[in-house]
Amino acid sequence: MERIVKIGIIGCGGIANGKHMPSLKKLENVQMVAFCDIIEERAVKACKEYGAEGAKVYTDYQELLKDPQIEVVHVCTPNRSHSFITVDALHAGKHVMCEKPMAKTYAEAKKMLEAARETGKKLTIGYQNRQKANSQYLKAACEAGELGDIYYAKAHAVRRRAVPTWGVFLNEYEQGGGPLIDIGTHALDLTLWMMDNYKPKMVVGSVFKKLGDQTQTANAWGDWDPKKYTVEDSAFGFITMENGATIVLESSWALNTLDVREAQTTLCGTKAGADMVGEDAGEGVRINGVKYNKQYVEIPDLKAGGVAFYDGTAESEADREARLWIDAVIHDKEPVVKPQQAIVVTQILEAIYESAKTGKPVYLND
Repeated sequence: MERIVKIGIIGCGGIANGKHMPSLKKLENVQMVAFCDIIEERAVKACKEYGAEGAKVYTDYQELLKDPQIEVVHVCTPNRSHSFITVDALHAGKHVMCEKPMAKTYAEAKKMLEAARETGKKLTIGYQNRQKANSQYLKAACEAGELGDIYYAKAHAVRRRAVPTWGVFLNEYEQGGGPLIDIGTHALDLTLWMMDNYKPKMVVGSVFKKLGDQTQTANAWGDWDPKKYTVEDSAFGFITMENGATIVLESSWALNTLDVREAQTTLCGTKAGADMVGEDAGEGVRINGVKYNKQYVEIPDLKAGGVAFYDGTAESEADREARLWIDAVIHDKEPVVKPQQAIVVTQILEAIYESAKTGKPVYLND
């Protein structure tokens, strides 16, 4: 039997309940022994549903960090507090899984990376879309060199009318932005990871709040309150890398478009190209190129089944993320999502916001 990893949850809101705690509960070598939230009732509810026997409830995360039995902390708070909670947890001797994005700013993310290096503790960021079947297949193709040199890519995070109206999603102070930092971050992480290119040179950005003041919204989660809508409704970035490769990032919660694609990437290389607009409404992969002087399109079958006795219990990306993270802790392996990768995502997102404010390109790593 592997040893039991004892975990503290800081932030018991939507993402903790929707992803982290349900996935952790499925792992036999995990016990959630502490729950913290500034709204005590949330922590109490989480403790009842997911807590091990004797689990404790806190409203001050600093008190949770004093518990020596806690080996791992999951930071599931609004973006504003990702950095300082993570830094404190690392210095308290805990390994940290922080929900995406790494931080609101590059400076905050640097503090997290420095704390991980100083303490020798593991730090990872919650980019679970890397664990989808289409992402795994496409990454394998990229690593095998099937696409050749990837010099142009698109990162897609476009919703037509799906603005999250709960929690603090519309609060610029708490989150640092809207769809760009919320879902654009996933698409950019996927794209950089596929390209294995983390050296951005220059960023130009456009940020729009054109629809946030509307009242009849046809929004997927009900009409938003224009008075509380303090973030953008769409944002776009043009990113050039040090080697000349170019990425176009598109993100929106509300946009008058039918080209709706989220947490997807399009890659164009010297040998072949690929995208995630295959079968099953974007869950597939298409690889295109030329063979024997003819154009081709390949669509692999990514379904987990295909045999008579298959029981249909495919592992979700959230469950796989949690399992691999805990495995990295137990066996002292590098986590799937490395903080030195996630920090580049934050750096680029911040540069898009900055470029949009100034109307000028932002040059990085000068």
